[in-house]
Amino acid sequence: MTGDDPGPGGRLYVVGTPIGNRSDLTPRAAEVLASVDAVICEDTRRTGRLLAHLGARTDGRPALVVANQHTEVPRLGEVLDRLARGERLALVTDAGMPTISDPGRHVVAAAAGNGYPVEVVPGPTAVSAALALSGLPTDRYVFEGFLPRKGRERTERLQRLGEEDRAIVVYEAPHRVRATLSDLASVCGGDRRVAVARELTKLHEEVLRTTLAGAALHFERVEPRGEFVLVVEGRTGGDGPRGDDELVDELRRSLEAGLTKRDAVAEVARRTGEPRRRVYDLSIPL
Repeated sequence: MTGDDPGPGGRLYVVGTPIGNRSDLTPRAAEVLASVDAVICEDTRRTGRLLAHLGARTDGRPALVVANQHTEVPRLGEVLDRLARGERLALVTDAGMPTISDPGRHVVAAAAGNGYPVEVVPGPTAVSAALALSGLPTDRYVFEGFLPRKGRERTERLQRLGEEDRAIVVYEAPHRVRATLSDLASVCGGDRRVAVARELTKLHEEVLRTTLAGAALHFERVEPRGEFVLVVEGRTGGDGPRGDDELVDELRRSLEAGLTKRDAVAEVARRTGEPRRRVYDLSIPL
């Protein structure tokens, strides 16, 4: 089935599928999906269409096993029975990598816990796509997935994010994105930078690079549509003076984001609390 056929015995493949554009499916993923005995999926219609696009599903093969957020645990017995019969299984979700804010972790844990090989076939994820497009410092980041919708749990989570010095990645649905941007602006400050990515890899892909206050205002005027990923800049304030190298890095990032040198100096001085004259002097060679 692949160049390094694992031989007889049950095996689980964790397969990344496109987050929008079907052309992003890797040749290896297509090969695996076309040759396994069954595909464990969230929705037979979505996965069926993908397999039909590949020309992979004929005469009912591969079989489709539904293991979504409601049925994943009850399906573990069937999954293990299939592996015990020596079947090769592929685990997919509707889009992206299984287990990343999607079902699948129980299937992976059950297969691995019972001694069956588990192999990853990596593919696109909205997390990495949004980070790459954000233009923000993303060498360190925290992935929050979907925030709690309401109550104390949401309040406490947001408060912790306000103190986070790593970039923050949040998934959000269109009908909740306004509230989430407003809440993030309240805890992080409206001037905190954010990249709002919408419909990644699809026809209407769009990235709004602005501040949390600016993004909140934008979506007060524009109806949010599609699937959203928010990348929020980590907290940059500190208790002590910044080193020259750190300030130069901040200036370079601002310039790379499209700011003029004058605006970059003003922005870095404002965000770091350092004297504008000092920041200006460091900007001269840039």
